[in-house]
Amino acid sequence: MRTAVEIARRPGFSVSTVTCHDDHTRWSAPEPGGRHGVVLARRGRFRRRADGRAADVDTTAAYFSTPDVEEQFAHPDGGDVCTSLEFTPELWRSIAGEQPTGHAIYVDARVELVHRRLLRATADVDYALAEHLVHLLVLALGTEPKEHADAALVASVREAVLADHPAASGLVPLAEYFGVSPFRLSRAFSRVTGVSLTRYRNRVRVGRALERLEGGDTALAELAAELGFADQAHLTRTMREHSGHSPMAVRRLLTTNGGYR
Repeated sequence: MRTAVEIARRPGFSVSTVTCHDDHTRWSAPEPGGRHGVVLARRGRFRRRADGRAADVDTTAAYFSTPDVEEQFAHPDGGDVCTSLEFTPELWRSIAGEQPTGHAIYVDARVELVHRRLLRATADVDYALAEHLVHLLVLALGTEPKEHADAALVASVREAVLADHPAASGLVPLAEYFGVSPFRLSRAFSRVTGVSLTRYRNRVRVGRALERLEGGDTALAELAAELGFADQAHLTRTMREHSGHSPMAVRRLLTTNGGYR
């Protein structure tokens, strides 16, 4: 028996946890392929066969899935837990190009680290999770481009984020708006500014929160929602990370006449 729980979805991609409780050494009946994607094991081991090729899948070996490629599975060691990353054809091509995929790939420690960070970023799907998602795909494909800096692009992106442009709602729509791949945008931003696009966007949001708190806002849950945080706890964690203080402490510091503490 196989169950899938979706943990993140946006128009261009989805992330799901897939748990399989099967225990059989024989191959399953052929299954039709789904969307473009990557499947990474988090626990356990199983076997996959596609295009006549069989491969073991475990924490050191993942595989690409592609439409119209039938798959079969065997579970000689019992159940397993995987992460399934699926992409629309448009987003896939913008990151992977027209590369042939569909077979097993080696998962080195860099890919596993990004995988683990992606799973911890569900509070910020549009930026933090999306950046980890495209980084993981590029690492898995082995197509990371040579370093280059695009100052004009980054300046325009900063302006869009500061102006709260509709396209700045997430990494993927922002990349589409400027006509570049999400990975190129993410990497160029980091190289030019020295910080990730996620951190920069959070810095801008924390600045807006500081202004609102200084103005007397006390409803933190409403403030978090208006500024685009997942919830009040997400706002608190982000503000503490950037300023060293919780929102309540910040409000006290900005609304009293005491000296520096």
